[in-house]
Amino acid sequence: MSPVSPLAPDAFPVLPAVDGVRLRTYAGGLGYDGRPDLLLAELLPGTTVAGVFTSSMCPSAPVEWCRRILPAGGARAIVCNAGNANAFTGRAGASATEFTARSIGASLDADADQVYVASTGVIGEPLDEAALAVALPALAAAGPATWAEAADAIRTTDTFAKGAGAVLPGGGVVAGIAKGSGMIAPDMATMLGFVFTDVAVAPAALQQALVSAVDASFNRITVDSDTSTSDTVLAFATGVAANPRIEGPESAGWEELNVALSAVCLDLAHQIVRDGEGATKFVEVTVTGAEDEAAAKAIAFAIANSPLVKTALAASDANWGRIIMAVGKAGQRADRDRLAISIGDERVTEHGMMLDSYSEDRATEHLRGDEVSIRVDVGVGNGAATVWTCDLTHGYIEINAGYRS
Repeated sequence: MSPVSPLAPDAFPVLPAVDGVRLRTYAGGLGYDGRPDLLLAELLPGTTVAGVFTSSMCPSAPVEWCRRILPAGGARAIVCNAGNANAFTGRAGASATEFTARSIGASLDADADQVYVASTGVIGEPLDEAALAVALPALAAAGPATWAEAADAIRTTDTFAKGAGAVLPGGGVVAGIAKGSGMIAPDMATMLGFVFTDVAVAPAALQQALVSAVDASFNRITVDSDTSTSDTVLAFATGVAANPRIEGPESAGWEELNVALSAVCLDLAHQIVRDGEGATKFVEVTVTGAEDEAAAKAIAFAIANSPLVKTALAASDANWGRIIMAVGKAGQRADRDRLAISIGDERVTEHGMMLDSYSEDRATEHLRGDEVSIRVDVGVGNGAATVWTCDLTHGYIEINAGYRS
């Protein structure tokens, strides 16, 4: 395991208990030896579910399973293994996924089509069904686990466990865990995220809320521009809280749920960036003055994904010409002579050229910190967007060059 990221929080947060959710972990030896690599979250009957999945054209078998069962809208469990992505494993992958769902379903006296499955790790290596046949019943019989233990069990190259929670003012809670460190890009980012609430929510309403929360969080982060085969975010609502069931935007409690769900997803997304493989800086990129929000987002990601920008950030080098390069290659309208760039509070350019007042020393001082801000106004409209990324260091190469060794 790599040293803990210098951007990691001081400790795993205290998350609220979610009525109707029971957590278990187990060291099944499916991907790692000597540590839990299986997670089970058992859910109360009547739990509703929503999901958002990878945009990859080569999705894993668990992603295809979850997509197929999601329209039914109900869930009794989510089971996740770490260390093996069960992706590009052909019929064996589909068989192992269905075997997992049926085994856990039988243990909980639940239909397999209400058991969600997620896998993360190495691509192309089949899961051993014989090992699953031993590990899954042991997982179902394991004692209760904490949120921190659950988040630990789904880690791969992550250097710390990720969790976030919120309490709704009108009653009810939201708690979530996630994993992700590398192969992180928008269109789900490369990650798994499981979010739970005790609020009563109809499946369609929960799906609408989750899509909105994901768009503003997990779809606004990047570590290395690579989208995984396994990206999955699932939200579960047990309905135990004493609120009138939320059916949609006109329902009481809708806004509170959206705020809490969005806050938890954004917190988890930021933690993934802070755990970016080899990262030493957390970077916020804000673009304003674009033609529309989509254009602003495209320009922001062009900056955030640029290896030249990211390596300059790693060296605390205020090479702002690389930012201009990234804006220019984004394929979106920008007015060169109105382009305004700021590094932290230091304004760099205005009216198409460097300001006389610009201080590279002040810009460099900002870049030496572990929280970096880049702001760009492209001068053509009112579109705005913010994305988050990290620097690109030698550590990223070291981690990924030896990922399977």
